[in-house]
Formats: sequence, structure tokens, C-alpha cells
Amino acid sequence: MLNPWRLRLLTRLDTLGTIRAVAQASNLSASSVSQQLAVLEAETHTTLLERTGRHVRLTPAGVILARRARAILDHMDTVEAELRGFGDEPAGLVRLGAFQSAVHTLAVPAATRLGAAHPDLHVEVLQLEPHESMPALRGGDADLIITTTDFVEQPLDPDVDLVPLATDPIVAVLPPDHPATRRGTADLATFADEAWAFDMPQSYMATLTLRLCRQAGFEPRVVCRFGNYMLALQHVEAGLSIALLPGLAVDPRYRVATRELAAPVTRTITAAVRRGSPQRAAIQVVLDALRQNPELPRLGGAE
Repeated sequence: MLNPWRLRLLTRLDTLGTIRAVAQASNLSASSVSQQLAVLEAETHTTLLERTGRHVRLTPAGVILARRARAILDHMDTVEAELRGFGDEPAGLVRLGAFQSAVHTLAVPAATRLGAAHPDLHVEVLQLEPHESMPALRGGDADLIITTTDFVEQPLDPDVDLVPLATDPIVAVLPPDHPATRRGTADLATFADEAWAFDMPQSYMATLTLRLCRQAGFEPRVVCRFGNYMLALQHVEAGLSIALLPGLAVDPRYRVATRELAAPVTRTITAAVRRGSPQRAAIQVVLDALRQNPELPRLGGAE
């Protein structure tokens, strides 16, 4: 009898690549993960892992089981939801991953409305940046994600279905008394000598900002890095830096000025689900709520 929990560990190993990463994602020790995968090998009477020194990788049989396990786990989730709601009312748990600025503009409002309309539906919101959300979706740690199709450093997985939600402009964020606030659009080359606030390394915005600055002919002088847009806005408001941020991230509570870029840059906000996974009523109703969110204006003509 295959154990669903151990199958989940195997799918995470296929996605994350190392025992240590699986342990961190599962809140387990590395030795516990190794022991459980060894039990799974015994249960299946099949060699699932190849060990080379301190590293492991999936055997061809392990890869096949990991891929099949995703479908098995998806189907179990579907059956559980159907039993709870008898197929008529969305029910059960939906894990919704969203990048930071989409959490408060898309995910939380949708979860709030759905909680009132469908009391048996539970939406768990996970903050996952674009470089994190696609692996989480593939590994079964998220049922639905809000991501961007423009993060070229994190290629889109061919095994997912995409549903465009909106477009969001990237804007220059300046202190309220900055001289550039009296101009029109922002030419990045004119900010070559400024102090910059950056997102964390390898994140979508850090990668994008560095690329745009280099295309404008300069290396930005980074004076701070924050994994939270509110902290970045506070730093800019204090006159200590400038930043590039998505339009959705600019909270009106902060006294900052924004300027569109002279060479416009936008990101496409997209929902993604695993291709071939059963479209549970619960997942579909969350997806519909994201597409019909009345609190988010249609950006860039998205439908």
C-alpha cells in the first residue's frame, strides 16, 4: 500500500533536487526524510534513489513514480473534496501561492469573499515569489499560484496551464521632493548616481531592476535590500533611496512619488494550475474569484 505522505516527499525530491531542501520544505530532519524514502523503496520493492557519496538522485523508476504520484495526490484531494461537498458545493483546502504585491491586492480579497460565500472552502494563502511558486506548484505544495510570465530566469513549466489576469506597470518610486517628480516619464540613465533600494538577490524585482539599470548604461549603487515592499517604500519615503517597483506594490499610505518609465516595462500577472490535474470545484471557484476581483482594476486591458 503506497503511503501518500511518503509519495509527497518523493515528489518534492523530484522538484527540489536535494534531501536537505525536501527536509526544509517539510519541516523534517534530513535523516527523517531519508528514512521515509527508504521505507517507500521497501514498500514498492523498487530502487527509487541512486546514492553517490552524500548526494542522491532519482532512478528512472523513481522519476516515473514521482510523476505518477502527483496525479495520485491530486486525485485524492479531489475525492476528499467531493466527499465533503458531494460535488455540489466547493469544499476543502486550496493552497494559493502569490507573490508579495498580489497577496493584498488579489489573494486576500478573493479569499475573504470566498470565505463568506462558501463556508466549507478554506483558502490557504502562501507568499511565494515567482522563483519559488512554480516549483511549489509542480511539487504539489500549492494548488494554484499567481505568478508572472515575464521572469525569464524562472522558465515556465510546460506542465502547467496559464490564465492571464492582468498587466502591471513597473514604475520608478521616488521621495516626494525628488527633482524628477516635476518631470514626465523617468529616464533611468538620469538616476545613475542615485542610491537604490533593491529586493533580495535572485528575486524577480532585483533581477529586473539590475538588468534595466545595466541596459541604461550604469551599475546601480545598492544601499539596502528588503524582502518586503513596505520597508522599501518607507526607505524611499525617508529620502534615503529610490527604487523600481510594480505598480501594485506602491501602497498609497506612503508619501512617495511614482513615474512611468520612458521605456515602458510591464509584467503580466498570471494564474497557473498543474496541467492534467483534476479541476476540483474548489480550485475552479478560487480561479474564478481571482479573474473577477472587483477590487483590482483591469490593468493594461486584461480580461
